[in-house]
Amino acid sequence: MNDFVTEFGPVGGALMSVAQILGFMVVLLVSLAFLLLLDRKVWAAVQLRKGPNVVGPFGMLQSFADFGKFVLKEIIVPAGADRPLFLLAPLMTFVLAFISWAVIPVAPGWVIADLNVGILYVFAISSLGVYGIIIGGWASNSKYPFLGSLRSAAQMVSYEVSIGFAIVAILVMAGTLNLSEIVEAQGGGFWNWHVLSLDMLPWPAVLITIPMFVIFFVSALAETNRPPFDLPEAESELVAGYQVEYSSTPYLLFMIGEYLNIVLMCALMTVLFLGGWHAPIDVPPLTWVPPVIWFALKVFLMFFMIAMVKALVPRYRYDQLMRLGWKVFLPTSLAAVALMAGFVVYSNAGA
Repeated sequence: MNDFVTEFGPVGGALMSVAQILGFMVVLLVSLAFLLLLDRKVWAAVQLRKGPNVVGPFGMLQSFADFGKFVLKEIIVPAGADRPLFLLAPLMTFVLAFISWAVIPVAPGWVIADLNVGILYVFAISSLGVYGIIIGGWASNSKYPFLGSLRSAAQMVSYEVSIGFAIVAILVMAGTLNLSEIVEAQGGGFWNWHVLSLDMLPWPAVLITIPMFVIFFVSALAETNRPPFDLPEAESELVAGYQVEYSSTPYLLFMIGEYLNIVLMCALMTVLFLGGWHAPIDVPPLTWVPPVIWFALKVFLMFFMIAMVKALVPRYRYDQLMRLGWKVFLPTSLAAVALMAGFVVYSNAGA
């Protein structure tokens, strides 16, 4: 924003900043519509059916038709609900999911806020997301959504811990909290990406980084209530859990917020582990591809993997879910942080 102010003045700089943010939001929402279609198409293909294929060519306009349906439906508020909080909860979930994207760099210099503590910003905002779910379940004044919100809160808090330690292991290796600098350090080829880090640390470090990537991926599924960890929603059993009393636009805001968080986790995996906007090998013609395209392709790949997990893996029981988070992922990620710190100190001392 300071560059805009210098170039266009205070008023023009503010308008340009707003235009930048709105443009990013529009691109993100349109991309989300097609990723949602991809999610449904992958699930259908695994089950040997076609999926959405009527609205538009190959069903490509199905997400936009669903959007129109949600917007035109009547908003129903239960008689005993706390109306202000009932309507505030989905809006809070939607807004918090959006503002987390402010520090995600999609290409060199393409970031809304290039903060030196970008990863702490993501931590802070993502941890607030649980409030929208808790408030939504409580404000509905119904036992089922309230129980669903409590289950979701417990699950999100549990897996935030393992995600945090997985990120700390990468931060210890990168030596910075700035997401753009983390990506810049992974240039030169896929062997420099943090998921391998073959050119940065002694080779045994790969025995830490790959498991950390797996832990981050699985924890991201649980953090965003994706199958096989969709116990708070479990549409076939709990009728959407904490969302059961919502309809029309408020329900749509919950759903968009959830998918925005899923794509955010894909973007974080791309930035922290997969080299961000860097090509796999820095040779033509791979280097001719714009950096933002490489970033988008990696996010697409991560989302495809999440969609495949939804289609292939059976749902966990809740006790299995909690045991995996607290008895497996927590001690493993904590040990990985200590080992990674040792590798970094050893390599720095050798240098």
